Amino acid sequence: MAIDYRSATFLTSVPDASLAPDDRGAEVAFAGRSNAGKSSALNALTDQRALARTSKTPGRTQQINFFILASGQRLVDLPGYGYAKVPEAMKTRWQRNMADYLQSRHSLRGLVMLMDCRHPLTDYDQQMLMWCADVELPVHVLLTKSDKLKRGPAANSLLAVRKRLAEFHPHAGVQLFSALKKQGVDEVRARLDSWLDT
Repeated sequence: MAIDYRSATFLTSVPDASLAPDDRGAEVAFAGRSNAGKSSALNALTDQRALARTSKTPGRTQQINFFILASGQRLVDLPGYGYAKVPEAMKTRWQRNMADYLQSRHSLRGLVMLMDCRHPLTDYDQQMLMWCADVELPVHVLLTKSDKLKRGPAANSLLAVRKRLAEFHPHAGVQLFSALKKQGVDEVRARLDSWLDT
């Protein structure tokens, strides 16, 4: 049964995985390099303009944000990884929190990984994919900001990433996505349906 993503509302924001809501039911997390477009993707997916706060400043999402759907499932916005201009100690704490969350959550059904389609598969992305493969966590990759490329280069980026994904996570899916043009929204919702409807 299709889930109503438009029903999403903010549930809570926690600085530490140990403070997360009850580990029951099903949830899907969104991860990606700082400024890859996680918040914009969540807003497009839920058809809401400001469910998740967007910012041109990398590293804006500093806590783990939980959103609840009318049917009880959750969407989770994780802190961005990579080049955020924050003190090293804070960056280390975020990464530890994210690792704790990904390792400890029994209700986590899958991870949506966002990569800018012009700069996919950074070292951080590769590490995250291999880590998810090790713990057998399903991954679906969104190549975001696809509206920034013409159709040919966008298709080439998709093909190149699809080929290389097998090196890091053999079962990961991948698609083009544009929050601005709402491209790929239905495809993401279908993937989330398959993960959350359990």
